[in-house]
Amino acid sequence: MSIIAEYKALEAQIAEQQKRLEALKGDEKLKREIEFESKLRGLLAEYNYSLKNVIALLDPQASKGAAAPKGARKERALKTYKNPNNGEVVETKGGNHKILKAWKEQYGAETVDGWLQ
Repeated sequence: MSIIAEYKALEAQIAEQQKRLEALKGDEKLKREIEFESKLRGLLAEYNYSLKNVIALLDPQASKGAAAPKGARKERALKTYKNPNNGEVVETKGGNHKILKAWKEQYGAETVDGWLQ
């Protein structure tokens, strides 16, 4: 793109943005929001409060954070293994199951992992 074409394109974009800005300046809803924000900020300054203080006052749980507490982990999914040789079923949430370990020793880990339902 030539530099003059780029200049004209930018000029057109600026003109469009100025039209949108003028339209917003006349919007009553925007005027009310601006008035509310300025009054709120004035009130906060008058009482020496910040937005964080107000949020903590109105919603104490929000200041603690929505994330899970440290050390908490997602619950493990229940896994079901069925031995095709004898039809025995083992349900476990971890790999530290006595029968499952014996199967892996006897048949091999890859084979037993294939029995996962």
